[in-house]
Formats: sequence, C-alpha cells, structure tokens
Amino acid sequence: MGIAALVSAALLAATSPVAFVHSHGANGGFSESGGTTDALLTSWAVLGLRAAGAPAPGSLTYLKSQEPSLAATTDIALVALAEESLGDRNETLLAKLVPRPNGQIGPTLNSTYWAVLALGRSSPVTTRFILGHQAKSGGFGWGIGGQPDSNDTAAALEALKVAHVRGASVTRAVRFLRGFQNRDGGFELTRGRGSDAQSTAWAIQGFVAAGVTPPRTAFAYLAKLKRADGSYRYSAKYAATPVWVTSQVLAALAKKTFPL
Repeated sequence: MGIAALVSAALLAATSPVAFVHSHGANGGFSESGGTTDALLTSWAVLGLRAAGAPAPGSLTYLKSQEPSLAATTDIALVALAEESLGDRNETLLAKLVPRPNGQIGPTLNSTYWAVLALGRSSPVTTRFILGHQAKSGGFGWGIGGQPDSNDTAAALEALKVAHVRGASVTRAVRFLRGFQNRDGGFELTRGRGSDAQSTAWAIQGFVAAGVTPPRTAFAYLAKLKRADGSYRYSAKYAATPVWVTSQVLAALAKKTFPL
C-alpha cells in the first residue's frame, strides 16, 4: 500500500463513527462535548461500540461505580445490558427487575420491554402482558393506554424476539412500523414529526428482530446524516446529542439487536 493510500485509510479511520464515540470517552465514561460523563450515555456508547465490534476500555469499571445512583427500571436495564455486552452479567442489578403478578416490570410498557432485553428472557406472564397491550393498529406504546409509536414498537419487537414470539403479532407490528417511513427513507417517532436518525436506527433494529430485511432506503437516509467527524446528525435540521445519536446508529448499521 502506497503512502497516499495509507494516509487516506488513516483519515477514514479517524472520521469513523467508532472513532467519534471513542473520542468522547474518558476513564471509561462517555459524555457529549462540554458535558459530564453519566451512566446512561456511557451505556449507549458501550452498546454502540460493542455492536460494531469495538472495545470500550474501562467502561465496565465506570458503570459499576455508577450503580448506586440507578433507580429507574429502564436505567437499571440499560446499564445491565451494557455491562453484559462487556462480558459481565450483573445478577445483582437483574434481580431488581422483578415482574408484578400481571407480568409488568417497572411502571410502563417501555420499562417492561427493556427489562426483558436486560434479562434475556421473558416469563409466559410477561410475554402475555406485552402482547395484551398491542394496539389494534399493530403497534406498541410507551405506557398503558398511550398511543403506539415507532420506537416502542421496535423495542417491543426486540423483546418479543427474546420471548421467541413469532406469527401474526410480529407481522402486524412490522406492518405498523413500516408506516412511519417517509419519502426521504428515514423513520419518524410519531406521525408528522419528521424523520430522525434515532427512530430510523430503532426501526432497523425492529425489522432485524422480526427477521425482516430492513429497507435499504433507511440506510441511505442515515448515510446522508453522517458528518465529516464521523458523527451522525439527529435529523436534516438538527445535530443534537451526537454521541448518543451516533451510538444508536452504530447498532443499527451493524444490524444487531439487544441483547448483544
């Protein structure tokens, strides 16, 4: 390989999404530019990096140091997922994800999806609870009685994969999810909101979880949002929280679902 090719390869590596995320890490924790490290963003960064096959040095130690501050079910589940992707299944954290008699885990439908992903299993009663709250449209919402959206439908599809659910419920959810794709190839969180990278990433993961090939146009949309520094814009209009957005996009680009 000539010098020009080596320089080109080095520049490409330096502007990759993985390099961008790595550049925002310090002592195992991750933060947005000018911000402070926290357990949740670090967990997203870890999941994105591990999905891409990249290391996250020091992150397991950092996440363990943050465990005493975790209270919400979704926070506990997210950190447990990240730690497991780093090779540590944290039974102490997972023991906090206890189903109610009706199968619900935590205060919402969303917390139940996340708990199933973190546990890597779903009891029959929890699976029935999730399926029992599938809307007539085929979608799933954040909370009981709430409107279904693309992100929660994708998360539910990942949880249903863990629960080994196939058939009509999954087919209906996939059909519902497809309805959130716009002409630009991207997916939106709710009707009329407009496409964004995170919803598109979630949709891709949802399709993969359902055993369906994600639309190529979704990847083309994400490609248009990539910036010169390797990060991804939130949308064509906004470039907020690039570490979080890029971390979520990494998992989608790798076509990986949770748990990794």
